[in-house]
Amino acid sequence: MALCVQSVQEFVQDSFVPMVAVLCSEEAERVTRKNNLNFAELLRPFCRLTSEGHIRDPNNQMQVVKNLRICVNNVSTSLNTASAALSSAQCRMLNEVVLSCQPQEGALTNVMTAGDYELNFSATTPWFETYRENFLQSMPASDHEFLNHYLACLLVVSSSESAPVEQFLKLSQEQHRVQHSGEYTNPKWFIPNTLKYYVLLHDMSEGDEQRAETVYEDMKQRYGSQGCYLLKINSRTPSAGSDEQIPDPWSQYLHKSNLQNQDILDDAAPAVNSAAHGNNSTEDVDCHHSTDGDGLSNNLESGPLQLDKINTSGSLCNLGAVSSDLKKGARDPDGTLGGSGGHGACLTLNDHDRIRQFIQEFTFRGLLPHIEKNIRQLNDQLVSRKGLSRSLFTATKKWFGGGKVPEKSISEPKSTFGLLYPPEAPELQIRKMADLCFLVQHYELAYSCYHTAKKDFLSDQAMLYAAGALEMAAVSAFLQAGAPRPYPAHYMDTAIQTYRDVCKNMVLAERCALLSAEILKSQGKYSEAATLLIKMTSEDSDLRSALLLEQAAHCFINMRNPMVRKFAFHMILAGHRFSKAGQRRHALRCYCQAMQVYKERGWSLAEDHINFTIGRQSFTLSQPENAVAAFREILVNDSKQTATQQGAFLREFLFVYKSVIGANDVSLPELPLPCIHGSATRVYFGHDRCLAEGEKQAATHVSLDQEYDQDLAAMWCNLEEQLVAASNRGIVPVNFQPTQCCLNSQTDNQRCPLAVVEEPIIVELKFKNPLKVPLALSNLSLLWRFTAESGSSSNKTTEEMVITNEETFAQGTKQKDDVVTTDVIQEFQMSPEETKVARLRLLPRRTGQLNIVGVVYDLATALSGEKAPSTEGQQPLDLIVVRGKQDLKIRGPRLNQTKEDKMSVRHGPDHRLDPIIMPPMPLMEIFFLQFPTALLCGEIRKAYVEFCNVSSVALCGLRVVSTHPHFFTFGSQATTPLTPLSPNSTENCSAYKTMVAPPQPLSGALEMLVSAEEFSQKSDVMEIPIDGNTLQPGESIQLPLWLRGPDQEGVHEINFLFYYESTEKGVKISHRVLRHTVFICASRSLSVQASACRSSVSPHQSQDDKNSSGTLVFIDVENINTNEAGVREFHIVQVSSSSQHWRLHKCINPSKDKDCKLTSRERAKLCFRATQCKPIQATSNAVEKYTFADLNLGNERIISSATPCGDFFFRGSWTSESKRVNAGSSRTLSNSKCQSGVSSEDTASDITNIVKKCNELDLNIIVIWKAYVVEDNKQLILEGQLHVALQTIGKEASSLTPKEEAQEMVLLKFKSELPPPVVPASAELSQLIKSNLHYPETYTHPFFQNSLCVVPVTLTLSNCSSAQVDVLIELRHKSGSPESLDVHSSFTWVGQTQYKLELKSQEVLCLTLRACFLQAGVYNLNTPRVFAKLAQLGAMTETSQQTASPALIIINNA
Repeated sequence: MALCVQSVQEFVQDSFVPMVAVLCSEEAERVTRKNNLNFAELLRPFCRLTSEGHIRDPNNQMQVVKNLRICVNNVSTSLNTASAALSSAQCRMLNEVVLSCQPQEGALTNVMTAGDYELNFSATTPWFETYRENFLQSMPASDHEFLNHYLACLLVVSSSESAPVEQFLKLSQEQHRVQHSGEYTNPKWFIPNTLKYYVLLHDMSEGDEQRAETVYEDMKQRYGSQGCYLLKINSRTPSAGSDEQIPDPWSQYLHKSNLQNQDILDDAAPAVNSAAHGNNSTEDVDCHHSTDGDGLSNNLESGPLQLDKINTSGSLCNLGAVSSDLKKGARDPDGTLGGSGGHGACLTLNDHDRIRQFIQEFTFRGLLPHIEKNIRQLNDQLVSRKGLSRSLFTATKKWFGGGKVPEKSISEPKSTFGLLYPPEAPELQIRKMADLCFLVQHYELAYSCYHTAKKDFLSDQAMLYAAGALEMAAVSAFLQAGAPRPYPAHYMDTAIQTYRDVCKNMVLAERCALLSAEILKSQGKYSEAATLLIKMTSEDSDLRSALLLEQAAHCFINMRNPMVRKFAFHMILAGHRFSKAGQRRHALRCYCQAMQVYKERGWSLAEDHINFTIGRQSFTLSQPENAVAAFREILVNDSKQTATQQGAFLREFLFVYKSVIGANDVSLPELPLPCIHGSATRVYFGHDRCLAEGEKQAATHVSLDQEYDQDLAAMWCNLEEQLVAASNRGIVPVNFQPTQCCLNSQTDNQRCPLAVVEEPIIVELKFKNPLKVPLALSNLSLLWRFTAESGSSSNKTTEEMVITNEETFAQGTKQKDDVVTTDVIQEFQMSPEETKVARLRLLPRRTGQLNIVGVVYDLATALSGEKAPSTEGQQPLDLIVVRGKQDLKIRGPRLNQTKEDKMSVRHGPDHRLDPIIMPPMPLMEIFFLQFPTALLCGEIRKAYVEFCNVSSVALCGLRVVSTHPHFFTFGSQATTPLTPLSPNSTENCSAYKTMVAPPQPLSGALEMLVSAEEFSQKSDVMEIPIDGNTLQPGESIQLPLWLRGPDQEGVHEINFLFYYESTEKGVKISHRVLRHTVFICASRSLSVQASACRSSVSPHQSQDDKNSSGTLVFIDVENINTNEAGVREFHIVQVSSSSQHWRLHKCINPSKDKDCKLTSRERAKLCFRATQCKPIQATSNAVEKYTFADLNLGNERIISSATPCGDFFFRGSWTSESKRVNAGSSRTLSNSKCQSGVSSEDTASDITNIVKKCNELDLNIIVIWKAYVVEDNKQLILEGQLHVALQTIGKEASSLTPKEEAQEMVLLKFKSELPPPVVPASAELSQLIKSNLHYPETYTHPFFQNSLCVVPVTLTLSNCSSAQVDVLIELRHKSGSPESLDVHSSFTWVGQTQYKLELKSQEVLCLTLRACFLQAGVYNLNTPRVFAKLAQLGAMTETSQQTASPALIIINNA
């Protein structure tokens, strides 16, 4: 249970106090009415004694009475018998009492942490204490107990009466008649000889004090000094003491009594009226229903006790006049029946002390001695009756079967629970004595008497009496000082069960439960107390059940181990019963306290129920803001309710919401639906682009339809860095920020983005409908706040500079389109549980700071074709539309840089919705014409690109960069012929520059010397050649664009980034970019493989012979196309070469075909002779010049050095060269790092270079082809070129790049090791010396004349390297060698068979050898073995050199 103001002992003592009745004369009532009080109300604040009293028990032991309180009431007579339930008037009174007692603002609250719950609830429940107090006070008097029977009666007469003594006599007679006539069942009197205490009331402001003293002396003579008292009041007039502030102790007591008066009057008026009209004579008329014991007039002239003056104007039976006045007095306690002003207006503090002294004198000298005397008398009677009569009575009952009944059998239903004892029954005398002892705090004797009475009652099966004795025995045992015995809780349980189940008296059962629960709580037995309280809940009283369930909930939370969920559950039950009882405020409070437990714990259905109830109760209590907040929680959270239930929730919410916003026209309220995913908000800067206009295909750029990809963003940033560096002399500025046209949660939003005036801003919001019912949104638009630049509004204040459109929507005024134009979406339907995107557009008209703060819209339930059901008995609702907003709040990324960031949760800023509007900037659109989507590998296609300046600002510095720089070219200005700029004009179908020329398969190639600088710079960034380098506003230009299909088949994503600047310098936006992405499907065409080998002709012979060369080039061409593009055949129309040192000289193919045709899967082999460039062309002035040699196989010669052939050659070779250089540099760097300690590093690298140059060729082959394609029954001719780079003699090169194989896993080495010295491979060292044998092919010798035939043979040795070479020549045959198994029997070399020579750089040496043959035949002379090594390698062994093809000689016999 909750904390109480009183201790449990004080509560129990105040529940049972001595009852004192009051009878006043009319004049005495008038005197007290000057203070807006009757006599009983006048005494009530002073009824608690501040000093101790004493009595002696029957054993003559002194007992101390502490903190005693008496209850003083006016006599209220009634014919009603005691009822088992409260009357409707009493129930209304209790309901009003609880309703009027609400938790105060700032009241004491408990903050409890139980597990992971943190609860904040009311520590005290004053409404429960008030209910309990009023319930106990309003309990009807019962015959089975005497605790609320009157012990004494105060007879009050004014000193201003003409005959006060006679008035005392009349009042005494009236009291005697009410008690002993038997006409009235109420009030009930404790003992027959009720104590009469005579009070003479003297008005100090009017009466004669001397006369009052004289009358008082007479009274003392008549009634004794202990039976009367002179009370002096009204020591001041209201006007005289107005300056003095007198406290008002009556207000806290009168509020409760007035509530009781009001309800009892309403309930009792019909009975009074009928009684009055039914008795018109001087007979006794029962008018006592109209009065109560707390606050009604009860004087002799108009009261019910002086019935011989029934027809006077003051009679209570005149209900029309009197009861209305009484109601007025009850409802308006500060209003008066006898004057105006507050309570006690005529009383001074001395008067207060006199009243307090009067109560003390009455109690100590009158009441307590009276009780002590009656206890002694009752004790004597009981002792005297313990003799024969009691024994005989008990024995008789035993003989006739009326023995003692075991206590456990009281649960059995008995028909004797209504048994009534006569007043003089000894069992009742014991109970009466016990009650008297209890009232004066003699709990030990009281317990003994209760225990004795309990046994007698159980023996007689008088269950009501037994339950009462059990109840009070338990309370007496608890209140005994020193606790000699434990609290018998089972007594209370038995009493409650008997009251409820046997006697069917819920009022007594409730009293018993309230007492027992409070006692159990004081002992820490919260579980037992909660169980007891829950058992007392029933359907007959919602208010009682609600209060007890709430107290049970407090028991659960106050346990040693708090039971949080039980607390919440019983709070919900209490709130439900409060709601049924009409206590909406208390119901709301209970639900709110329970919500702390259920919130965000996964109890979604429970949360929905609680929030829905809170919403309804708050709305009923005129708390629409709280109602809106509760309904918001229902709609925002993931609800598991059915669609029908959610629809009902939504309609209730809209109804409540509309009532809230009806009174608020200043600002738009917040709407909870639909949910907005703030982090998913995307912002796009730029106008809407049309993707196609007829044949034109617009640049794709950036759109909201594209998904953000981190890798793609990094790629675009890299491309932009290249462009910015190219325009800033190769340096990227420190403050460079990549252009971000579309901002989202993954972009860098720490800075405010830059937008351009008159260019739209599109905000994409992601809405989610969490409900299972559709939503209808309309008039959807953005809310913004605009701050103009300070320069343009320097004279304005800050408030004038800030412009917003929220007031526009709230007040329905005209839009501010001169600042920002706001687009509106008229309808936006959302299906159940749908996530939908809305794109809202703004068009800034002025420069400044724009903040997009929210979205505004109209919300309604979408019509699904069915009629909306009525709620709470209302008529079926029409479609409710509410207008509101939602703020756009985007939380930035979590910070994780510093230690503080990592230890706490901090988020950085996100400014994607805060763009800065900049002055106008150039805006370019790009269109592509005749741009293909599919190409053959290496195919050349000509397209056109159109650049349009659609802004009002000129642009310049047009550049482009691509991820595939070798895919396209704009051509070289030096070599590009003047081609028309319009694609519609007549033009040669070929994309190449061609000229008519006869085939030159045998004659020499046509050569042209070209500088690499004539083509674009060696960079991926390409400047776009436009006239004047400037594009004026509204101007457009078309340029040709040559494309070459990628060498690898498949689908290729090719990205272009176009760059341009404003002609105006110093703007904050330095440049702008435009993206374009194309997908090219590349199909297989031809595969070209080339290899080179040295000719066997000696160099000194070839110098004079122009038709011979030292290098042969073999080109294998295979058609690997699979007809997937409709290709019929390929024609090899030209083979060209490009190199700084070598050139193709002529074709030496044996076949004299003019053209080479290849159908599917066919292969052809072409043979060419390559020669070195002329020495005159290799001068220092032409180091960077390339020799292009064209060998056309048809009648048309393609100038390979012109655009586009030369462009693609250079772009392709630069790309491959850059890769090779990067790889080589990285290897060199890593090697140099590892070999920093090796002294022979330079020597090894020099040797490697020497060896490589030995075999280096550096000849680039360009194979130009045409393909005949059938498409739509038309024959098309496609053309293209393939590149092969021959770098090394003897090593095959291909136009197809080999597929990269996965590298094998290598074990990690944690200890650095010195790498082995760089040694050239044996294959490279075997190419140092070129050897040739010169001999006659046929030699005739007469063997019959001379058996030995000696033939001279010349061995020519050529040093191919640029360093000195040591050569070792061996002519001897080795047994088992392959040479011994030659065509015929072996021959032998005669003369010197081993030579050791030194050849200088490029030196040629001839040796004359002699071969000796023994018989005719065919012999292979190529048997000399040549070994060579570089002289710089020192002790390294020689490497065997490659030999030429077999040298066959025919020896004939003459």
